[in-house]
Amino acid sequence: MRILLADDHQILREGIRRAFEAAGETVVAEAENGEEAVTLALDRRPDVVVMDLSMPVLDGVEATRRIREADPFIRVAVLTMHDDLDTTRRALEAGATGYLTKGSSFSDVLETVRLVAEGETALSPKLAVAMLRAGDRASTDEPLLSPRHVEILQMIADGATTKQVARALEISQKTVHNHLNTVYRLSLIHIS
Repeated sequence: MRILLADDHQILREGIRRAFEAAGETVVAEAENGEEAVTLALDRRPDVVVMDLSMPVLDGVEATRRIREADPFIRVAVLTMHDDLDTTRRALEAGATGYLTKGSSFSDVLETVRLVAEGETALSPKLAVAMLRAGDRASTDEPLLSPRHVEILQMIADGATTKQVARALEISQKTVHNHLNTVYRLSLIHIS
């Protein structure tokens, strides 16, 4: 897998690069701001951009949007300190398909980036919990999330991967992925 790292903190980029390389992955470039991330992504064509959201020149949300509009085959996994639903909503709307906070372990980051590279949608358990709460607070006559959506989101919130959810529910990973995409769309509508 070919990875581009986009973060304005050099020491963090270096540490993550070394960890990815030790795990057998290839870091093709590093960007210190959003504009550079867009340029390098379109030049180097990585499989996944690991994107911070708080960067100079161009923030990570807009950089994600520009990358995904220019080349929808380049996937973006957000790795940021922001865990609020509004920031998450903006990043997902821009085209990110993975979202983790910097408090995550490297093994979680590696697993998420690999899932994103395979076309999966992945999010941190903490974010899944926040989305469940947002669904509970939705003020509509009908529930925002179906029982199956809640079941899948709860398993993700408990730390399960999409593969583990698929096995436990005896459905395909693609079906889990489709349910998560529906949850994202519904959550984006109701938390904006």
